[in-house]
Amino acid sequence: MNTLFDLTGRTALITGSARGLGSAFALGLAEAGARVILNARNGEQVAKAVEQLRAAGHDAQGMAFDVTDEAAVDAGFDALDAQGVGVDILINNAGIQHRMPMVDLALADWQRVIDTNLTSAFIVGKQAAKRMIARGGGGKIINIGSLTSEAARATVAPYTAAKGGIKMLSRAMAAEWAAHGIQVNTIGPGYIETDMNTALINNPEFDAWVRASNPAKRWGKPEELIGTAVFLSSRASDYVNGQIIYVDGGWLSVL
Repeated sequence: MNTLFDLTGRTALITGSARGLGSAFALGLAEAGARVILNARNGEQVAKAVEQLRAAGHDAQGMAFDVTDEAAVDAGFDALDAQGVGVDILINNAGIQHRMPMVDLALADWQRVIDTNLTSAFIVGKQAAKRMIARGGGGKIINIGSLTSEAARATVAPYTAAKGGIKMLSRAMAAEWAAHGIQVNTIGPGYIETDMNTALINNPEFDAWVRASNPAKRWGKPEELIGTAVFLSSRASDYVNGQIIYVDGGWLSVL
């Protein structure tokens, strides 16, 4: 049996995993054998998502904390330390969107998007990496980028800046932590059917544009990101570092 993609005995923390892409990542890694730790700010949503995974026979637990709050993140990792739980795999998935023309964009909204989509990956990634380095067994960090890690669109300037930053943050992390056996890579989803994109999916003009401009002629599904996440979480990617893999139906290929 090929065990390259087997995550049995590994523990994965997925931020923003009570729903959407994070929920798909959690299920995919759990099905590959990992113990998963779900995270979001809303404790009730986390508890519900954990119960769903446990009902399906998976090893799951929840930790509710705000990934933009450094003290809360530190406390969360300290709690895991106290439980004897070491994070082997981190997926920095937490993210928000705020659509607004730049000339009308408030600084507070810019900062909120940057903090949630970019700075949180630094805060959580730092705490995970410190422990991976101390244990000496390496680890995997996956940051979630976007098509906007590569190409801009109007009205989403802070999101575009954050996701471009995620690509380079991953490379900076790889540059510093590769020598410790830690691989840091980015997944760049295309237009995926998630809660964050509901307004766009329900917009006939935008929906038609996605279907016309994408070679696949459709939106992606959350579960279509699982294979890439499992690959980057597994031994199969032990010499892959600082890369971004776009899962976009070929959209970037035809720009």
